[in-house]
Amino acid sequence: MTAPISPAASWTVLAHLLRPQGRKGELLAELFTDFPDRFAERNRVFLAKTGFTGPESQARPATVTNHWLPVGRNQGRIVLSFAEIDSIERAEALAGLDVLIPAEARVELDDDSDYISDLLGCAVFDQGNTIGIVVGVDSPTSPDGGRRLADAAPLLSVETPAGDEILIPYVQSFLTSRDIAAKRIDMTLPSGLTDLNR
Repeated sequence: MTAPISPAASWTVLAHLLRPQGRKGELLAELFTDFPDRFAERNRVFLAKTGFTGPESQARPATVTNHWLPVGRNQGRIVLSFAEIDSIERAEALAGLDVLIPAEARVELDDDSDYISDLLGCAVFDQGNTIGIVVGVDSPTSPDGGRRLADAAPLLSVETPAGDEILIPYVQSFLTSRDIAAKRIDMTLPSGLTDLNR
């Protein structure tokens, strides 16, 4: 049984499956949640290649049977095991898929946290001046790109009306207010920050 991946806002991406990790079907994944321990409570997920149309855009149910956080160069990522995925070959078939949950099944976050999927499409303003639209949220990684830096602030990838990309740290000290329902983020940015990436 599958479910269509549309609209994008109706799903929340928890992780992106990268490659097999081990010989028993485990997969290494890029983590898109600050609460990996919730995989123990939420073992029912969906797998899909998001951002595409056609058969690959169908979400199929999956059951997480185990998870753990690796150390070393993969620190900041997660290893996931799924029911019926018990070999390298079966794991390879899942590489490149996203691990999703329906938006209505999300756990409510505290006032200082946001889901990445909610930030996408938000208009960003600096002291009332339009900066652009959030088209992505990047997690800073180690110099070799091997692991996510857990203590580093996420970066909003903002596309300006001119088509330029600006990376803006999404930190409380810059944030004036946000209205996710209205898709609006108001910030007070340091002078010159919006010129750094142009």
